[in-house]
Amino acid sequence: MIHFQLPRLSDKPWVDDLLRQANYRGCEYNFTNLYAWSPAYDQRIARVDGFLVTHLCGSLGCSYIYPAGQGDVAPVIRAMERDAAERDKPFRMVCLTPRQVEEMEALFPGEFHFEADRDGFDYLYEIDRLADLTGKKLHAKRNHINRFMENNPSWTYEEITPETLPACLEMDKEWYRRSMVREGLAEERDLGDEGRALRLAMEHYHELGLEGGLIRVYGEVVAFTMGDMLCADTFDVHFEKAYGELQGAYAMINREFARQVRVRHPEIKYLNREDDMGVEGLRKAKGSYYPDLMVEKYFATKE
Repeated sequence: MIHFQLPRLSDKPWVDDLLRQANYRGCEYNFTNLYAWSPAYDQRIARVDGFLVTHLCGSLGCSYIYPAGQGDVAPVIRAMERDAAERDKPFRMVCLTPRQVEEMEALFPGEFHFEADRDGFDYLYEIDRLADLTGKKLHAKRNHINRFMENNPSWTYEEITPETLPACLEMDKEWYRRSMVREGLAEERDLGDEGRALRLAMEHYHELGLEGGLIRVYGEVVAFTMGDMLCADTFDVHFEKAYGELQGAYAMINREFARQVRVRHPEIKYLNREDDMGVEGLRKAKGSYYPDLMVEKYFATKE
């Protein structure tokens, strides 16, 4: 049986090294996501034959993520399969990209059944498009930003620092309260899981290598966002919060953070704004920016 453990901050160096070798654009291949969301999905990690192996329990049940590393992956997948059998659980892999599906079919022809998980597709955008909002398709976003600036002439943008993290946390609590009033108990679990992940990320903001920005209006934080490097050309935006009643607040924090990332990381081509979880409002919002790429996700079950 594979010895899985909850991700610890001390695991970050070796995990990051294997993730760099794999160079995947999917948001699950990021240490912050592995660490911050571990309470919600009981995410656990292990090192098997020079690969990172992840076990988690989500909506489909307990599953594994395709190994991250370099070399012969077939023995590692067989080890995961044996691990599932020893736990008396079906062997299931999730978050497989089309390339990984092809690799699985080549290594184990006909052994697995694959299905798309549309709710898990990641949205990727060219950073220059989000930073500059050029083109007819993003005309509405430019209008929203203009309204925001007209209605909030005192607005300021700044990078998140240790001193401003508490103000972001307070803003998140208020955002959550308003969301609960608006969305009701139906969304309580998802909102609660995200809040716990956010607080864990904030608690270890610098150890996780996070970067972020916030917007103030009359000195009060009304929006913030944060993320970190995902792979060689992609930056992952983990969290983004804004008061929805402030027209253009989301568009503004999105644009300003894209500009911050572009300056600090000129090698970055894409921002991964992660999935929509099947939430209609999120799908509409992410689609309204017209993604340049989608990281398609599939799950595999043993035939």
